Amino acid sequence: MKAIFFLLPLSVIAQEILPDVVVTANRNTEEAKEVPYTLEILTAEDLLENATRTLPQAFLNTPSVLVQQTTTGHGSPYIRGFTGRQNLLLQDGIRLNNSTWRNGPVQYWNTLDAQAIDRLELIKSQGSVLFGSDAIGGTVNTFSKSSNFRQENGPFSGGAAYYRFDTNSESHLGRIEQRFGVGEKWGIMLGYSASDIGDIRDSGLGTMRGTGYSQLSHDLKFEYAFTPSQTLTLAHSHLDQDDISRWHNTIHNPGWTQGSSFTTAGTDLARDYDQERSLTYLRFEDTNISSSWADRYQATISFQRTQDSEFRVRESGRSDTRILDIDTFGLSLEAGTGNTVWGADYFLDQIDSQGFRNSVPRPSNRPIADDSTYESIGIFANYTNTIGQRFTYDTGARFTYIQAQWDGYRPDGATIDQIGDGSWDNLSLSLRGQYELDDFWTIFGGASQAFRAPNLDDLTGRQFSLNGLDENGSPDVDPEKYLTTEFGTRFNDSEFSLELSGYYTFINNGIVRIDDDMGGLAATNGSEGFIYGFESKAIWNLHPQWRFLAHASWQNGEQKQGGISDTIRRLNPLNGALDLRWNASSNHYWVSGRVEAAARQDDLSKLAANDTQRIPVGGTPGYVVASLYAGWQISEVLQLNLALVNLTNTAYRIHGSGQNMPGRNTTLSLKFEW
Repeated sequence: MKAIFFLLPLSVIAQEILPDVVVTANRNTEEAKEVPYTLEILTAEDLLENATRTLPQAFLNTPSVLVQQTTTGHGSPYIRGFTGRQNLLLQDGIRLNNSTWRNGPVQYWNTLDAQAIDRLELIKSQGSVLFGSDAIGGTVNTFSKSSNFRQENGPFSGGAAYYRFDTNSESHLGRIEQRFGVGEKWGIMLGYSASDIGDIRDSGLGTMRGTGYSQLSHDLKFEYAFTPSQTLTLAHSHLDQDDISRWHNTIHNPGWTQGSSFTTAGTDLARDYDQERSLTYLRFEDTNISSSWADRYQATISFQRTQDSEFRVRESGRSDTRILDIDTFGLSLEAGTGNTVWGADYFLDQIDSQGFRNSVPRPSNRPIADDSTYESIGIFANYTNTIGQRFTYDTGARFTYIQAQWDGYRPDGATIDQIGDGSWDNLSLSLRGQYELDDFWTIFGGASQAFRAPNLDDLTGRQFSLNGLDENGSPDVDPEKYLTTEFGTRFNDSEFSLELSGYYTFINNGIVRIDDDMGGLAATNGSEGFIYGFESKAIWNLHPQWRFLAHASWQNGEQKQGGISDTIRRLNPLNGALDLRWNASSNHYWVSGRVEAAARQDDLSKLAANDTQRIPVGGTPGYVVASLYAGWQISEVLQLNLALVNLTNTAYRIHGSGQNMPGRNTTLSLKFEW
């Protein structure tokens, strides 16, 4: 299977390839067609039509994004070859990445309630200038739902109830939300979501026992208008997940065989995660001020509280428990004049860490050094300018200073806690440009630097990874540095849209894990590496009621350590999809047929080849999966959506995941508004 296509997000079905406006690319509202980046935008309606359950799953049909799922309750998008802490996740512009995020795929992206998202933006290969450390593969900014009180006149009230059921896992998901206020004066949005996710099943493994979990979340947003241009926002969100099993490690995983490829069975008696995260922020913004230094500004103060806990029982009966409590304080200020935006941000993590073995406190079992702090401060500026009528360039810079301190680090063999500290600084630059060849064709490209300082996991972490091996940090690691170059072209007219892009990321000092000769892995800096790839997407309006979509992507890369080259872990195989959609002339209902496919991935790194409970020996088999989606606007207040997924009941696994994707599945969702 050499040439494969992959579906575009349904956000573009009623639009051109690029939606109207984007705010994350340059921290300023502008037309997406004028942004010199490759980007994706999804709305709440797109998530509903795609039967999306989690935030990571929102990117299942996005070029150059591989959505790795260690288990049903987790999910870690690989964006242009990078995942976890090498991508940046924002909620309403506030960074959610903290200093405890571990190496490789992480579970934290699923601590955002997808049902509470109004819109999300993905900017690929953005670099560190605008939002700081970590934004290497991409930046995802999620915008939470609000009352939209400025669009109302006088007192208003309204709400919605949403229910989703799927037959494969017999899962139930529900949300209820209410908004009210006085138009142009104030508004409140309240939301509550609950999920009871069952065990998934497929034709290759049957029922995957232990893949289910439960989740509760709530959110609140209060907005008050002092003047037509001044808004005060107070927002709070909270999510709690219980009993998420790392299924592939456990005895419930019997191993999976497909052709010549096979995975090995799990051995742990239990390996469960609980996650809890909350964000509260207060923001004041003025979009119209008369000052010599700015015509707009926004100031935000935020507080996040996160608790992660892991409980593991090995085959021998030995139990290990690890608990992290993280408090994150944030301050940010951004302002702008015309096409210039500048600002500063500050974040402080305070960490308490505990470790137990057989219920007895064990300091060397702490996931991170106890009583640790991690501070970062950044100052940035970005300028956009147009020369003539067709050429626009975008340039920016950021200076970052980061400091870490720890008091309770207990490495193997030590009898007392050790203290330590470290500090790093960096100047990141970006230069991008776009040229309109004519009214339809545009070329764009440029270069963006990115920087990731060692976090507390790199420095003092002790995590379970791969087939149960311990991953240990090292206080001696240095920052990672990246440079991404990109070139692309876009074509847009009323009937056809096309976007092609290629990218090359240079990796310097990447932090990798190597064998420590003691049965575990230790953090160290790799010498150099690279990832490059290509992606394409197209939309063809065949008829006022018919639209055809396609996209494809491919990537490759390697990293050197000690003079030895190795493949980058979990590279996205050649993949793509086709989608054909029909809309009724009345716009009351629609039907979409989709075929997704991926080639076999057998170009494995040494570590990936040893991760046999997740990645099949011989490589991850390719697959072709067909599905049908449909929607019916029954009335102005009632909407029904149906998804018939994996019609042929194909047993398949997304590369790097710890479980197979669900087999044949029917998803029914109902939304009622008032």
